[in-house]
Order: sequence, then structure tokens, then C-alpha cells
Amino acid sequence: MGLAEFERKRDEKINGVIYDMSPSPEFKHGIINGNIYANIKRGLKNSICFVTIENLDFKYHPDINDDYVCPDIMIICDRKHLKGGSYSGVPKFIAETLRHSTAKRDKTDKKDIYEKAGVEEYWIISPQGSVEIYYLRNGKYILEQNYMLQSDKEEEYYNAEMGISLRAFPNIEIKLGEIFEGIDV
Repeated sequence: MGLAEFERKRDEKINGVIYDMSPSPEFKHGIINGNIYANIKRGLKNSICFVTIENLDFKYHPDINDDYVCPDIMIICDRKHLKGGSYSGVPKFIAETLRHSTAKRDKTDKKDIYEKAGVEEYWIISPQGSVEIYYLRNGKYILEQNYMLQSDKEEEYYNAEMGISLRAFPNIEIKLGEIFEGIDV
């Protein structure tokens, strides 16, 4: 038996349709997710909550069917809903970093899934330097913050040092420039 037979193919199942997540995204996707993950992990030290990165399926309505998505970043505080490689509770926070093959799904289907599941805060990050932040208000997502990185200190709208706090975890602040650190935006 070869190693490939043990590796799980990355996919998502939305409304009964399986979407192949292969091939792996470009390197910028991983760098951005790693930057966000590291900042959140530091901020959650000594907390019952923890952060995951690209490795845990979110079964968003296990009482109805076996659909699942695999968020790039997810904060979980209710561990009783963890089983094997999946989580069936309600995450406090989810972030998706766009890639060409999944951008439309991240901005439509998955945004709707997270909204209906009750995820309080959803970030959509573009490797080109933008961050959209949605907050759940009365059961609907409202785009409350939208940033486009300007990292040139000589420019009027320089904002790389501006901090963005997570709503449920105000002690966790990520500078806009830190999100995109290590890639050329």
C-alpha cells in the first residue's frame, strides 16, 4: 500500500455536491493563513478556545445531512462537538483566504452556510491585500469593515500598522500588514 492511499483527498460537500479542493493553493494562501493563525493562537493562550488551520471539517448541520466544509481558519470554544477530524458545533470565528478555484464559493455558498450556522464573525481575505469583515446581526451578515492594505509609508492612506480586533476576542489584535507579511502585495 502506497502513501497516497493513506492521504485524504481535500474536498468539501455542500448541498450533497462534493467539490475537489485540489490542487493545493498557491504559497500566498498558506502564508496569509499562517500569519492569521499565529496571531490568534498567541491571543488564545490559556483559553478554553483554540484555533484550527485548514485541517478540520465543519459539519454545519449534522442533524440534517453529512455536508461539510473545511474553513481556512476557525476558532472553536465548545469542544464537546469535536469528533475525529470534524466539528459540528458553532465556531466563534471563521476566515477564508480566497483562491481562484474557490473564491466564488467562499463569497457566496460558504458565506451563506456560516451565516445560517450562526458564526458571529467571518473574514474574507484576498491575497491581493484586502480583508472583508462580516458580523452577524439579527441572523444576517453585515459587511462592517473592509480594508485594502496600503503598506507604503509615504502614501496618504498608509494603514499597515492599523490593528483589527476579533469581535468575540477583543484582546486579539492583528495589524493589517501582519496578515500579508511575507508576500508582495
